[in-house]
Amino acid sequence: MARLKFGWGEVSLIPEGKKINLAGQFYERITDEVRDPISVTALAVEGEDIAIFCACDLVSTSSALLRSARNILKKIEGFPYEKVIVSAIHSHTSLSYARADDSYGSTLNVLSKYAPEGVGYDEFAKDDSGDLLDGESAHEFLAEKIAEAALLAYNDLKFGKYAAGFGRAAVGMCRRVCYDDGSAKMWGDTNFANFTELEGGNDSGIEMLFITDKNEKLTGVVANLACPAQILEHRSIISADFWGDVKKNLRAKFGEGIFLLPLCSPAGDQCPRDMIRWVEPESPINDPNIIRENVPVRRADPSMFDEKGCVRAARRITDEILYAYEEIDSYTDEAEFAHKVIDLDIPLRRVTIEEKDRALEAIKSFFEKHTGDLTFKDNAAMHVHAGTVARYEVQQTVDTDPIEIHILRLGDIAFATNPYELFLDYGNRIRSRSKAAQTFLIQLCCGSKGYLPTEKAEKGGHYSAYVSSGTAGHEGGNLLVRKTLTEINKMFD
Repeated sequence: MARLKFGWGEVSLIPEGKKINLAGQFYERITDEVRDPISVTALAVEGEDIAIFCACDLVSTSSALLRSARNILKKIEGFPYEKVIVSAIHSHTSLSYARADDSYGSTLNVLSKYAPEGVGYDEFAKDDSGDLLDGESAHEFLAEKIAEAALLAYNDLKFGKYAAGFGRAAVGMCRRVCYDDGSAKMWGDTNFANFTELEGGNDSGIEMLFITDKNEKLTGVVANLACPAQILEHRSIISADFWGDVKKNLRAKFGEGIFLLPLCSPAGDQCPRDMIRWVEPESPINDPNIIRENVPVRRADPSMFDEKGCVRAARRITDEILYAYEEIDSYTDEAEFAHKVIDLDIPLRRVTIEEKDRALEAIKSFFEKHTGDLTFKDNAAMHVHAGTVARYEVQQTVDTDPIEIHILRLGDIAFATNPYELFLDYGNRIRSRSKAAQTFLIQLCCGSKGYLPTEKAEKGGHYSAYVSSGTAGHEGGNLLVRKTLTEINKMFD
């Protein structure tokens, strides 16, 4: 057991003088309009070991981006670059960047292979004015900013204290709808006689840490919530979504020097919208899965596609943070602190011959009707089928997908990471059997491996449960749960 040191750093992710291509939808959104700042916030913790958490206001963080940031930090003598943990809040109103991640089949390559001779690809988000930050430049920019924030936090390390807290806020809810034929659909209509149930539950819990200096003056808050930050996901603005509003609220209360480290808990099947008490967007959005007809007017939340909903969700989270803070009666300045970095081979989710043949038939049918070059919209429309064929080709020579996970102990608290949009049930299984008094789980961390659905979701189908939605299936999910629990509980034996 050792005395603890904490350090904070925060760096803006808004490129000066450039428009950005927003990530997270299957259509083009280019903007330089800023609703609220986006940033990378870093928290360094040092005791018997060290960890540097970097929470990014991004849709995801790829393995390639993590490597790039670490390569910058590796040049600093003595810097513990391998202990840097990079995660995303899953904001759909932030930078798109070139991921160049470990490939398990390119959907575009598949479409190009089966396209008639002479059909090319009209590159997404082309810009001849020089005002748009291209994907490669965005990657380099983000790596530099993540490294800068990590270094700021490391250099800020000084003796301090912490206290854990807990709250509840109704923000995340299941977004997969089940029907009486056994099928399921993300964003499915529930005002429908064949609707039977929501596929999964929700978790309103918020795990919290309050970090202070040695005199118990608050310096920052860690908040772990099972909901992606995607209320404003269809809008063409730059924003950290509800976490941006939470940060603003906390700084209004405690001063501009307060930091917020937002961590997304397993929430691959979660969203900020009530699928039962459906409230329409205030203005049209470009997503056919969201369009409803003859929608009854509900007395419920404000639109969770718009500003009012974002403010409401942030207020719920902020209130719970403040309630938990007021209940703290003591802080700790020393604790057991351990940090283990684990490389784990996850089984690659496989495609059957029948699934491959159906996908090829769909691609063939598409090209019989298609004219002109392929566009980003075409690639999106054929993503499921092309992804299925790509996986079939890759699985002939590849059996596993290597991932990096981090397991930490801080006193009676555990932290565990994963690189997926992990369905809630896996997180529930880890938390319920963890020996820690409190377990922080961080998805979309140190890699970008797509959705990891449950077996029930795989059978139900649709987006987030298709093979092309992620590299792993329920077998990999079960392995991840077992390994995470084993490593957490060994730290507490």
